[in-house]
Amino acid sequence: MSRFLSEKFASLAPYVPGEQPRDMKYLKLNTNESPFPPSKKVIEVINADNAAYLRLYPDPTGHDLVEALSEVYKLPAENIYVTGGSDEALYYAFLAYCDEKTPVVFPEVSYGFYPVLADLLGIKAKRIPLREGFRLEPEDYYDAGGTVVIANPNAPTGRAIGLDAIREICRRNENNVVVIDEAYVDFGAESAVRLLPECPNLLVVQTFSKSRCLAGARIGFSAAAPDMIEDLVKLKFSINPYDLTRLSIDAGAAAVRDVEYFDECRGKIISARKYTTEALRATGFEVIDSMTNFLFASPVVMSGEEFYLEMKKRGVLVRYFGTEKTKNYVRITIGAREDMERFCAVASQVVKEAGK
Repeated sequence: MSRFLSEKFASLAPYVPGEQPRDMKYLKLNTNESPFPPSKKVIEVINADNAAYLRLYPDPTGHDLVEALSEVYKLPAENIYVTGGSDEALYYAFLAYCDEKTPVVFPEVSYGFYPVLADLLGIKAKRIPLREGFRLEPEDYYDAGGTVVIANPNAPTGRAIGLDAIREICRRNENNVVVIDEAYVDFGAESAVRLLPECPNLLVVQTFSKSRCLAGARIGFSAAAPDMIEDLVKLKFSINPYDLTRLSIDAGAAAVRDVEYFDECRGKIISARKYTTEALRATGFEVIDSMTNFLFASPVVMSGEEFYLEMKKRGVLVRYFGTEKTKNYVRITIGAREDMERFCAVASQVVKEAGK
């Protein structure tokens, strides 16, 4: 660090993204990207004619993308707000609804960006331990005394809670915002968007990086009551009104409208997840039931770090989180069926050799 960095950031521990190797010699199962290309309809709108308009600023409201989301999710446009990825939406939510009087409350084992945002913004964070088996107990978030942030399904565990639980968490925190981060919701859980009419304190955040096959486009959106959307737009326009590029807006709108391709891709991932779960369990792994495009699994006969390093040596990248409660596990992105067949073969050999 330079001597010019503000002291308030000296001890900040930044979020560490998954490895992004420059060469593609690896089978990359570490960052929960889609194994499938974007929809053909997306490719059609990313063309030379549209690229020529990059000389102009994009629409700061993302109108065309908002309109597409409104059609597909059956929500009024006033309930929708688009951002440069869901991380940006989370940043604005922390900024808007947390301060010295209002802490943020989130699971102890969850998305690593939450504690980083709290530290960055000087917000007191209350971390709620998960129950046995990495299970989130809704009652632990009743009367939380702060802004509640829950990834549903949770990352890196893959577990989800139902809409009745989310509804009750909102009811029991009526004077605070409840943020439901739905990055992985399309792979088996039910979106809380349908609860918006009855939960005025609910903010739902989604991303295009997983089920929409657009991690590189950096698109996110939030759904909430109109007055909360106004809060978030106010902050966005005060910091970075042109956060989405013209091409991202066009690509996002095309991706949302191609429902058939969306269903096809997520169906293939759910099927590959089932195959991988069964294959790993047959090999002796402990695998948490997942509602996401990844698995949280323990090789049992070796630590998570040892497994991660051995797999990397053999050309397969998975994600390892070196915390005390997760050190025996790795997170495995679900790729195409052929990717998972290769992964399972290599994983089986690794644990077989470790168990000798």
